[in-house]
Amino acid sequence: MSESILKLAIRTIQLEAESIAGLVNFINRDFEKAINAIFNSKGRLIISGVGKSGIIAQKIVATLNSTGTPGLFMHAADAIHGDLGMIQKEDVVMLISKSGESSEVKLLVPLIKNFGNLLIGMTGNPQSYLSKNSNYFLNTSVSSEACPHNLAPTSSTTAQLVMGDVLAVCLMQLRGFNGNDFARIHPGGNLGKRLYLRVRDLFTSNAKPRVNPLAGLKEIIVEISAKRLGATAVISDTGKIEGIITDGDLRRMLEKNQSLDNITAAEISTINPKTVLAEELAVNALELLRINDISQLIVIDNNNNYLGILHLHDLVREGIV
Repeated sequence: MSESILKLAIRTIQLEAESIAGLVNFINRDFEKAINAIFNSKGRLIISGVGKSGIIAQKIVATLNSTGTPGLFMHAADAIHGDLGMIQKEDVVMLISKSGESSEVKLLVPLIKNFGNLLIGMTGNPQSYLSKNSNYFLNTSVSSEACPHNLAPTSSTTAQLVMGDVLAVCLMQLRGFNGNDFARIHPGGNLGKRLYLRVRDLFTSNAKPRVNPLAGLKEIIVEISAKRLGATAVISDTGKIEGIITDGDLRRMLEKNQSLDNITAAEISTINPKTVLAEELAVNALELLRINDISQLIVIDNNNNYLGILHLHDLVREGIV
C-alpha cells in the first residue's frame, strides 16, 4: 500500500510538470497582444472565474497587485448580481474557465463585450465559446488531469496558475518593476525588512564606543564592557578611524603577552577595519559580516566619519538573519 501511494504521488507530480512544460507551445502572438493590451491599458485588469478557476483568478490578482499591475477579482456568479459595476471603461477583463463553456462565463461574455471592454479568455478548450468570443485567447490546455479519474481540476488549475505567473513576470519586465518598487509595496514581514531596512535604522540606538590610540588596557576594557557591543573603535584626535578592538582581540592579546602595563590601543587594534555606510541596506551589511566571519561593522558616512558600530545582534533582532 505504501509503495502504491509513493508511485501515485510521483505520477501526479510528473503529470502536472508535463502540463506546465506544455504551456511553452501556447506562448504565441495572442499572448503577446494580451500582454501589450494590459500594459497599455489606463485601467486595471479585472479577472473573473467560478469554482476552482475563480480561486486561481484570486491568486493571479494578488500576484499582479504585488508586482505593479493593478488588478481586481470579480466572481463570475456575483458579477450578474451587481459586481459588474466594478468594471470601468478603461479596464481589461480576463475570464478564466477550464472548459470555456460554463453557464456563468457564457452569460458574462456578451455583457462585457457590450460594455466595450477588451476581453481576454484563458481556457483549456480552444474550441470553446470563451476562446472564440475573446479578443485574445490564452491556451491552458492539458493532456489530462492528475486526478486518477481525469475529473478533479488538478493539472488544469496548475496550468492556469503558471500562465498567470507568466503574465505577471512579463508585465513586471515591461514596467521596469524593480527591488525598490517591490519594497515600497511589501513593507511588512521579514521580506519587506530585507528590501527596505538600512543600517541607519539599526545602529543609532547603540552606544558609540571609542578610545584614543594611546588608551591603556584598562580604559579599553571599560569602554568595551560599558558600551556592550563587544568592540570599540580606535579614533585619533583628528577623528580618523585607526582601527577596531573586539573582545576577541583582547583575549588573543592576553594569551600572547606577559606584561600588560604599557600596552596601548594602537598596538592591539585591527587596522583597516570593515566598515559599512549608514545608508547601506541591512541585508548587504549582513552579507559583509558573513563573508568576513565577524560580528561588528564600523558605521561611517560618505565622508568616512565614524558614526557608531553595527552588531550582528542588531540584524538578528530585526529578523534580517
